[in-house]
Amino acid sequence: MADESQKWVLMVTAQTPTNIAVIKYWGKRDENLILAINDSISVTLDPAHLCTTTTVAVSPAFNQDRMWLNGKEISLSGGRYQNCLREIRARANDVEDKKKGVKIAKKDWENLHVHVASYNNFPTAAGLASSAAGFACLVYSLAKLMNVQEDNGRLSAIARQGSGSACRSLYGGFVKWVMGKEENGSDSIAVPLVDEKHWDELVIIIAVVCSRQKETSSTSGMRETVETSALIEHRAKEVVPKRIIQMEEAIQKRDFATFTHLTCADSNQFHAVCLDTSPPIFYMNDTSHRIISCVEKWNRSEGTPQVAYTFDAGPNAVLIARNRTYAALLLQRLLFHFPPNSETDLNSYVIGDKSLMEDIGIQDIKDIEALPPPPEIKDKVPAQKYKGEISYFICTRPGRGPVLISDDSQALLHPNTGLPK
Repeated sequence: MADESQKWVLMVTAQTPTNIAVIKYWGKRDENLILAINDSISVTLDPAHLCTTTTVAVSPAFNQDRMWLNGKEISLSGGRYQNCLREIRARANDVEDKKKGVKIAKKDWENLHVHVASYNNFPTAAGLASSAAGFACLVYSLAKLMNVQEDNGRLSAIARQGSGSACRSLYGGFVKWVMGKEENGSDSIAVPLVDEKHWDELVIIIAVVCSRQKETSSTSGMRETVETSALIEHRAKEVVPKRIIQMEEAIQKRDFATFTHLTCADSNQFHAVCLDTSPPIFYMNDTSHRIISCVEKWNRSEGTPQVAYTFDAGPNAVLIARNRTYAALLLQRLLFHFPPNSETDLNSYVIGDKSLMEDIGIQDIKDIEALPPPPEIKDKVPAQKYKGEISYFICTRPGRGPVLISDDSQALLHPNTGLPK
């Protein structure tokens, strides 16, 4: 190893997307290794709009492993962080940085400490899969720093030990988490189904109903469901295996009608299982239900579905439109039913790909107030508006997997000290 007195710092920065399951993972058969009771399928979201950026650093000057999340130091003593760190360290290889004159031998890694800084560009722990992107990014960036030679599939088995859904963030496009059969979890990995270009006409709008931390964490919720729900075993053994086969086929064929039917049905069944838990778990709220009603009404009036909805463990709606034309019509309906409060800045009410607003001619709040009721609303029924019920909308699309960021200015740690900038 290089001369200790140099107090060098080696750093790597990576960016990893989040993902939203269209066939849900809910329930573990092994709590420690995080092994699921069923397969799941997700779509990776465009990291330009939803991602975690993580910088990892190593230096002989560091006297302990430390981590900062969104600028605040957090403890790394938890089992999940420790599992990921241990597994990556065990696979570390020799590293040489000729420019800095640094050589780290494989055996040195167990005596070196790391600093980790992570930043989510979306709310943490509010049902937008922040832990999925976070642990995927932690594992991916540490693997690059320590010159781990394993492919993303093998890395996904390590990320899974931090957060189950994290394994699916190691790839772009549509991804399947294979539950596996081995007790040690070696075959419980993510596999890519198709990349983000395969079905690139899809447009995704997320209605952030609430960006507060949820009352029942996914971890405790799952445990309670497995222990108390009579429906969960039927779901895992009978329902999901058939849906996985049908969903894979729908994705390959870009069959939007089947995709929508399966996505909505699986989301609804996941929340039914939560209700079947004792005590019952309520992740959705009245606003979530109103969004479902709005989409179902529109899909029925069209005769063929144009929008799929899915809700993770939180009230936020993830709405997947068939194409850009229908995404613009969807946004129009959402803004009609859920207008912002009058003092809201429109720029922060619709974020991500703002060009959808131009498609429907929305430039300011007055344009939203002037929107006509959607045609599927019958004249006799006064159109309901729910001002202020949505925090904001994110317009996005299917996206790519993790990447390294070589631009040092985007690093979250200082190159000389390894401390947050």
